[in-house]
Amino acid sequence: MDDWWVGVLMALSGNEASPSGVLLRLLGQEHQYVRQNVTRRRDLPVDVVEAILAHPDLKVRLNFGESERADPAQRARLLDDPSPRAVLMLAIGPTPYRGRVEPLPDWAYERLLAHPRELVRGETAVSGSVPEHVLAGLVSSPEAFLRRASCRAWGSLSDSAREALLRDEEPEVRQAAALRACPEDEGLTAQLVEELAGSWQLSDVLEHGRLGRELAERLVAEGERLSAVAANPSLPPDLVARLAVHPDPQVRLRISARAELGESERASIDYAVDPEARLGTLDWVWRAREDPDVLRRCATSAHPWLRRSAAVCPTLPPDLVERLAEDEDFAVRLLLCEFHPEPPPELLLDLYLGGGHRAARMLVVHERFPSAGLAARFADSADPERRRLALRDPEMEPEVLDRLSRDPETRGTAARHPRLPLARLRELIEASDTTVAAAGSPQLPAEDMHWLLDRAGVPALTAPV
Repeated sequence: MDDWWVGVLMALSGNEASPSGVLLRLLGQEHQYVRQNVTRRRDLPVDVVEAILAHPDLKVRLNFGESERADPAQRARLLDDPSPRAVLMLAIGPTPYRGRVEPLPDWAYERLLAHPRELVRGETAVSGSVPEHVLAGLVSSPEAFLRRASCRAWGSLSDSAREALLRDEEPEVRQAAALRACPEDEGLTAQLVEELAGSWQLSDVLEHGRLGRELAERLVAEGERLSAVAANPSLPPDLVARLAVHPDPQVRLRISARAELGESERASIDYAVDPEARLGTLDWVWRAREDPDVLRRCATSAHPWLRRSAAVCPTLPPDLVERLAEDEDFAVRLLLCEFHPEPPPELLLDLYLGGGHRAARMLVVHERFPSAGLAARFADSADPERRRLALRDPEMEPEVLDRLSRDPETRGTAARHPRLPLARLRELIEASDTTVAAAGSPQLPAEDMHWLLDRAGVPALTAPV
């Protein structure tokens, strides 16, 4: 099968209106990416799920196991798959970029954590989607790596359970527990600083562990990993003042973003924030994301790092959302669009039209990206990209839609407009340069989808669906 037909099948596999019969035919053809596209769909019909779970090609079942869109209870059925790889894939689970994966049912985790293969138990234990209450239940496990995993549920553990982990017979468990407890314990922090010398974990301890006076002075004097030390909330005030004039600009920047400083104190520090710098969200801001007073202080700060950190908090009040939508810092506006549940639609459009940044170009798929009124604004634009945006308008006038469906730069996008007449849609299916686009139209009738599958040589189902 040539690439053109593969493109048609990919469009059908991603078409939100494709019925079970079409999806089942696509599962039966040989191209792996088309079948993968089917397994990664959201809200798959039950008969398609059954076909995936019983598919003879292991790759199809594995693709379903790592789909973040699949229903967790349906994915959990891979526990009974005959292939050990499918069970392992279930244990590993989906890992979407910046996405949250719904956890499997508790009974599935019970089986995975009691699986006879240590690799399956181990992958389950480190999976980021395992709920905290499941991890907390591992605190008395006979296996050290499972007890270590229970430390990730530190906030849900009793005092006695925490103490048991801190005194565990296995060093790796004691260390994992100490890493969780050190923000409140000077002794554990000092112990970890010695144990983790040269380790990548040392910076985390220096940033979050509670520092005793002697250790803090030593760390500042030694001058290593001072950026982490500068962010530590327990750093004594006189050492904060000393690092505020440190020759390293990264150290001064970390000091300038400390929680206890007022605006005048921040302004007195010689720091700079590169507009292109990727700064992580400040921990103290994120921990206070439910506190409206802290969010207001950060959103109105002159410090870009504080405003960027406020922008990622989903609880940011509407008036602060409006304020940050007009922020002079591009990263503040972009982070607001990426993380707040209700970014202003006009901001999404403005950043998208600004071009350049890859993340801004992806905003067009945001559910709040505007559609109403775009036809009046952009249908006659000289810029083909803006004319394509006009086609997002569901109320576009028929004559304008027809014109754009004949425009070489916009006809492919027009093929997916909900008001495009079926006769015109079928004309676009017949034209080789727009067949792929038209195959993805949710307005395409099932009979036309099957006609395309017939032309592509995809075998029909042996029984009607």
